[in-house]
Amino acid sequence: MERIKIINGRLVTPFRIIENGSLLIEDGRIVEVRKGDIDFPGAQLIDAQNNYVSPGFIDMHTHGGGGHDFMDGTITAFLEAAKIHALHGTTAMVPTTLTAETDDLLQTFSVYSQAKKLNSEGAQFLGLHLEGPYFSMNQKGAQDPRYIRTPNRDEYETIFSYSPDIIRWSAAPELDGAMKFSRFLTEKGILVAIGHSDATSEEVAEALENGFTHLTHLYSGMSGVMRKNAFRYAGVIESAYLYDQLTVEIISDGIHLPASLLQLIYKQIGPARIALITDSMRAAGLESGESILGSLKDGLKVIVEDGVAKLPDRTAFAGSVATADRCVRTMVQLAGVPLLHAVQMMTSTPVRICNVDRSKGTLTVGKDADVVIFDDNILVKTTIINGHVIMNQL
Repeated sequence: MERIKIINGRLVTPFRIIENGSLLIEDGRIVEVRKGDIDFPGAQLIDAQNNYVSPGFIDMHTHGGGGHDFMDGTITAFLEAAKIHALHGTTAMVPTTLTAETDDLLQTFSVYSQAKKLNSEGAQFLGLHLEGPYFSMNQKGAQDPRYIRTPNRDEYETIFSYSPDIIRWSAAPELDGAMKFSRFLTEKGILVAIGHSDATSEEVAEALENGFTHLTHLYSGMSGVMRKNAFRYAGVIESAYLYDQLTVEIISDGIHLPASLLQLIYKQIGPARIALITDSMRAAGLESGESILGSLKDGLKVIVEDGVAKLPDRTAFAGSVATADRCVRTMVQLAGVPLLHAVQMMTSTPVRICNVDRSKGTLTVGKDADVVIFDDNILVKTTIINGHVIMNQL
């Protein structure tokens, strides 16, 4: 039975920051959170040295990192990406696919299932996020247009039947058949998200009535105010502010969204409905240069510069190279968000959206011992996953 005692930390709980706090971990669970020291014989001691002790970061939308993409079709890609993100404080993630041929998706499902069993040194896998292929061509962004299509019931039922690990699926609700698609997934308990969509706010309202509840990377790949036959219509972006029933996620790398938009989203929507995501591609954690978005077999060549991945012609972003610590740092240092709320958006909000908040997301007694220790600059010093020390530089 592994026992760990963390002392001299500033504990980030859902309600406050406890100065000079101690955290006790036993058998992979948090057993006590309190101010001051605690007698806990036989425990491994970690002195937090007045750094922050936080719940582990939860990344509910990531495509890879460390030179690997989840569409590579290899167990190594999953395990190595999980390791690199763990070094940056991510203790659990939702690996995300790209728009692709059905056979490639099914191969990814098989590899994921094997990798999940072998993943002992990286961020845990919470389930799969299918990003596409049912998207608006007008809002495709860096998604490969060769594989974008409208929902086909036989196809998505087949895809779903091949994997019990799908927990979320992003699609454009204005497409023919999208409401039937959403109702099918909702009945199966899958989180259905609006993504890469050209919908009007009226179409978003219909989507909400049929099971869509979440917006995939707000402001990226979605419509804003538009004109149709001279009349103005609100788009998906405005729907984020209009409908309180929607939760949203934002790529808070400081590049996809400038400080002003990060501040607007935070001010108008609030931390309880906002999840921070990396949307990271394979170049996350690496130096600038050429890279590939998607699989090595037929992925899209991109350029990594200025802290972001771009299409070769530099007309659009092609996924971020962020890690979770950078996302939190950006919200605090660039957007001026209180640390407590920045951590909330990278921990308790995403686990609630993904419906795994019973066991993860907060430093509270009984939760999984997923813990990260970071300094005032939000540089990660220690990562603990399920009570197992993955990395410790203290």
